[in-house]
Amino acid sequence: MSAATAEGRLAPAAMVLPATILFAGLVLTPLALTLILSFHVYDHATGVQDAWTLGQYLTVLTDPYYYEIFLRTFRLSALTTLICIVVGAPEAYVLSRMRSPWRSVFLLVVLAPLLVSVVVRAFGWSMLLGPTGLVNEATQALGLGRIRLLYTETAVVVALVHVMVPFMVIPVWTSLQKLDPAAEQAALSLGASHATVLRRVVLPQVLPGLLSGSLIVFGLAASSFAIPGLLGGRRLKMVATVVYDEYLSSLNWPLGAAIAVILLVANLAIMLGYNRIVEGRYRKTLG
Repeated sequence: MSAATAEGRLAPAAMVLPATILFAGLVLTPLALTLILSFHVYDHATGVQDAWTLGQYLTVLTDPYYYEIFLRTFRLSALTTLICIVVGAPEAYVLSRMRSPWRSVFLLVVLAPLLVSVVVRAFGWSMLLGPTGLVNEATQALGLGRIRLLYTETAVVVALVHVMVPFMVIPVWTSLQKLDPAAEQAALSLGASHATVLRRVVLPQVLPGLLSGSLIVFGLAASSFAIPGLLGGRRLKMVATVVYDEYLSSLNWPLGAAIAVILLVANLAIMLGYNRIVEGRYRKTLG
């Protein structure tokens, strides 16, 4: 092997080495330390001990309290993802059919919520959904009385949808950019109805965008902390708020680390399974 050939093969590795080191330092190292911490023994009197145990995982996997929290987290995350699909996919379709400059204006409107802190948006929703908020004032004006919305699952889902919709719109809109409008016109000219065109022509093309958006939304919703913490209250707990409590309230860092690791593994399992199902359907649809 000549020196020039060896240098040519090493050049790509040398180019990605800084990014690999940065990724390992910022992502892999904290995950590895969290995993190691989850196997440590915790004593309420002396804190974290330099000993190894599986007790933290056994506590989480055998306690119905944690089962309820995990089920609530995944249920609300799935509901948030479904609503984001129902809202975001048509929004992306309309956006893809707009012409300049309206497309840029409405794209900015879609992305504008991302420019505001999640905490600020959560406080805004707490003011809207509170007992004296705008929503309750409207229901009382209509004679429906006061409705308890704050510190409920409804409040959490509404706020999560508000935060996550842009993460659904952008991938679907990107997929629609690859769709030739002439294909829709050809299907319509051959006698297909608009519903058939959407189902047989548009939907197969946007499935990759729906898959990407669903994975992003579900993952972010399942690990969300600010919105469940501020709008769910102390009783309506999700996994991220439990991890926070274990770290900063109970000071049981190994248990908090174990819950975080289980959430990560469960998230990966659900997302990989969903990815496989949708990709299989995509290949079957396109032949």
